[in-house]
Amino acid sequence: MTSTSLVRSSGAVRSRPAPPASAVAALAPASTAASTEAPAQPHAAARNTAQPFDSGWFEGIRINLSAAERRVATLPGRRSVKKDAQAGWLLKAITCIDLTTLNGDDTAERVRRLCAKAVTPVRADLLAALGFADRTLHTGAVCVYHRFVSTAVEALAGTGIPVAAVSTGFPAGLIPHELKLKEIEASVRDGAAEIDIVITREHVLTGQWQKLYDEMRDFRSAAGDAHVKAILATGELKTLRNVAKASMVCMVAGADFIKTSTGKEGVNATPLVTLVMLRMIRQYEARTGFRVGYKPAGGVSTAKTALDYQVLMKEELGRAWLEPDLFRIGASTLLADIERQLEHHVTGRYSAFNRHPIG
Repeated sequence: MTSTSLVRSSGAVRSRPAPPASAVAALAPASTAASTEAPAQPHAAARNTAQPFDSGWFEGIRINLSAAERRVATLPGRRSVKKDAQAGWLLKAITCIDLTTLNGDDTAERVRRLCAKAVTPVRADLLAALGFADRTLHTGAVCVYHRFVSTAVEALAGTGIPVAAVSTGFPAGLIPHELKLKEIEASVRDGAAEIDIVITREHVLTGQWQKLYDEMRDFRSAAGDAHVKAILATGELKTLRNVAKASMVCMVAGADFIKTSTGKEGVNATPLVTLVMLRMIRQYEARTGFRVGYKPAGGVSTAKTALDYQVLMKEELGRAWLEPDLFRIGASTLLADIERQLEHHVTGRYSAFNRHPIG
């Protein structure tokens, strides 16, 4: 099935550039088609560069809903990784988790415990049984409110794990624009290497695409060298066409990642929304050569669901999008279920969730 059967755009596209060969092999999914291609070198992808605003990027976008629904319906039947291969894919998924705590009762001690789990996400005895005793394994990032950025940066010093800060009036994004920029700048000063911003949903719902573009450009500028993930809050955008257009506008304005949700909406990440956003990423890469990352957040809480997202990433965008450089999963409880599944693979028994604390 080609992308045009689901998403049609008036913009001309060229063939996708070949992905660069990797110089360093990361944790690769075992015994699957995904492992036959060279994995992306961590942090090797050229950073997305903003393009001039032009409504031609998005005005012709249409969504074939029935085709999209049929494509998503095939996912459960296509996920065939089992046993050792499944364990390999789940270990890879851990490296793509943005381990998150975004609760009103967060404390500095809770954040420190979360960081400790990010550094050692799986028990040493399980890693040894899986043949990974001599490998470094950690999550993709730790994601917190601005208040706890410095705490997390201190706790993760020397580990290579970046701190991501939710920003711009998360989760509603309805504070004044100037305060949004100041919040981004403050998080970067405190050491955040990634900023998860929330867009103003009103710009999408009222078709004010220039305002959305300008807002995203300002966010990217305020973040400086920190990578920016644009949270679309897809559950509040009403239509898949709005999701597609918002995705494209944010990428054109320079977003490094596009992200589904804050996790606070009534509907968060879904396979259907994911498919539409991935097709936009594919079109953007075809036109510009820049690879933009993708982050589902909210509702990705089981190992089975994580595998479905990994398969969709691999099939739609290719092997490079199985790496944390281009794929993150925003989650708080997912890691516990993955560790349970790995323990079952090793011992044949499922353990209780309370044996796998997060923070």
